Amino acid sequence: MFKCFEAVSFRSALLICLTAVAGHSFAQTPPWHDLGRNATRAEVQAWDIDVRPDFKGLPKGAGSVALGERVWEAQCASCHGSFGESNEVFTPVVGGTTKADIERGRVKNLEPGSIFPQKTTLMKVATVSTLWDYINRAMPWNAPKSLKTDEVYGVLAYILSLAHVVPDDFTLSDQNIAEVQKRMPNRNGMVFYEPLWKAEGKGDVKNVACMKDCPVETTIRSFLPDFARDAHGNIQEQNRVIGPVRGADTTQPAPTAPVGSGPKATPVVVAAARPAGIDVKALLAANSCTACHGMAQKIVGPGFTEIALKHKGQERLEAYLAVKIREGGVGVFGAVPMPAQPQLSAAEAATIAKWIAAGAK
Repeated sequence: MFKCFEAVSFRSALLICLTAVAGHSFAQTPPWHDLGRNATRAEVQAWDIDVRPDFKGLPKGAGSVALGERVWEAQCASCHGSFGESNEVFTPVVGGTTKADIERGRVKNLEPGSIFPQKTTLMKVATVSTLWDYINRAMPWNAPKSLKTDEVYGVLAYILSLAHVVPDDFTLSDQNIAEVQKRMPNRNGMVFYEPLWKAEGKGDVKNVACMKDCPVETTIRSFLPDFARDAHGNIQEQNRVIGPVRGADTTQPAPTAPVGSGPKATPVVVAAARPAGIDVKALLAANSCTACHGMAQKIVGPGFTEIALKHKGQERLEAYLAVKIREGGVGVFGAVPMPAQPQLSAAEAATIAKWIAAGAK
């Protein structure tokens, strides 16, 4: 009797001990628990700047067509043309809409059978808030998020005036933008697709996850063939100052392992912040110069070494280039204008000019 009780007690104690050990192992803090920190209220607010179609998030402000035209000519026309019609750098912003489209809210040139040559921004976009939000977050290309709130209203007013959505003397504001929405040429052009809107709905892709005898795991990743890897210079130096860094260092051989997170991943090397007035390439990257100019190859504008070769031996070359960098110009390398770079100090422009004049190496 005693021995039986003793045996049962031992088994029970062992079971309790094993359960406690298992519970402890599951209760252990996961290895990623201490990585990072919660974002502060100020950090969240700095990124939480999107504007919804119901205009939630839209800041107070106002901008006239006249103000927008001045900003447009200074900072937008070099890529989009004076009237939003340019197809040199990006597809046109304005064109393809009519007064009839504004009346019915559906762009006829988007309908099947249309032979209109190209879809412009104003042909496709349905909500005016989309335009406000994108201009505010991403434009101008070389200095995103640099426009003041009233300037964003003004630029959008200018674009809308070019499409006759608003008159030429109009002032767009947070108070009247909802009325402007009622005149958007493609406001009725959105298609409602239920699975994308209802969380409990069924998705448009159906598959069964493999849970048993699965094939060997494969890794899918993008890559550039060796002959094209540095066709546009070092991609890592061409990242904009806003947004995630994705550029690979194309001056180095392609990695043989996936780039990402995890113990076996290849670390992503991010270009260092520019030391003031010293690192020319960091200065170029910080001001998005490399978005339009490769080191040797043409992207939108000529490569830096191409500029150096064209002007080699020119008298007072450094002073000439410094002025061109800060004030912009057109005609030296074709019809695409070089936008002014007023955000650069005279010393920074002189540093870049000196580097180009010396051969851009």
